Amino acid sequence: MVDTAGTRRPGRRLEHPHAREIRVDAVLHALADPVRLRIVRDLADGHEDMACIAFALPVSKSTSTHHFRVLREAGIIRQYYEGTSRMSRLRTEDLETRMPGLLGAVLNAALLAEREDEAAVPAPSDGGR
Repeated sequence: MVDTAGTRRPGRRLEHPHAREIRVDAVLHALADPVRLRIVRDLADGHEDMACIAFALPVSKSTSTHHFRVLREAGIIRQYYEGTSRMSRLRTEDLETRMPGLLGAVLNAALLAEREDEAAVPAPSDGGR
C-alpha cells in the first residue's frame, strides 16, 4: 500500500502466534466455548476461507469479534483482510503438527454430542390422533 507521499506502508495486519507458540491449554480453552466451536466446525465443514460476517452466530458483532480474536490468539485460525472483509481460515496443518489428532478428535466429539442431543429430543406429539 502506498500513501500520498509515495512511501510504502503496511496494510492492515493481524497478530498470530507462530506455529511453535501454539499451546494445548490455549487451544482447549478456546474450543471449550460453544460459539467458538461452532466457528471452527463451520470452517472445518469445507469452507476454507470465510468472511466473519458469513457466520450466522447467535451473538452481537462485538461479541463475535471477541470470539474470533480468542481463536486467532490461540493459533486455531488465521485471519487476514481481503478488501474490507476479514477472512478466517483454520490453521489445520499447524495444529496437526503441534497436536496430532486433537482438532479432529474435538470436532468428532462435537458431532457425536450434536447427534445425541438431536436423538434425545422427543418427537412432537400428534395431539392424540
